Amino acid sequence: MDQYPNKKYDLEERTYQFALSVALFCKKLPKTVSNIEYVKQVIRSSGSPAANYIEANEALSKKDFQMRIKICRKEAKETVLWLKLIINTNPKEFTAEGEKLIQEANELKKIFSAMLNK
Repeated sequence: MDQYPNKKYDLEERTYQFALSVALFCKKLPKTVSNIEYVKQVIRSSGSPAANYIEANEALSKKDFQMRIKICRKEAKETVLWLKLIINTNPKEFTAEGEKLIQEANELKKIFSAMLNK
């Protein structure tokens, strides 16, 4: 079953669901020194595309829209970094879920790139 069933049609909802999924994933992680820091970072970066995409939809100009979408793309890329660090510093039981989140972050990054190229 697809975790993001409406991903082709509602990007605001998809980015929200992604941020929610990352937050729920992070709640399961052991409370280690590195996880505390990585979780802070990944929570911020994974929520940013959702917030900035909402802002982009309310943009006052094409330039403002493009800047917001660039921020969405940048934050999706950053989220991949933090998720990789989390996966590689935690027990293997977190790998599969983390990799699914990385896949979604990469798909979002591609969507935002395509929006900029139109």
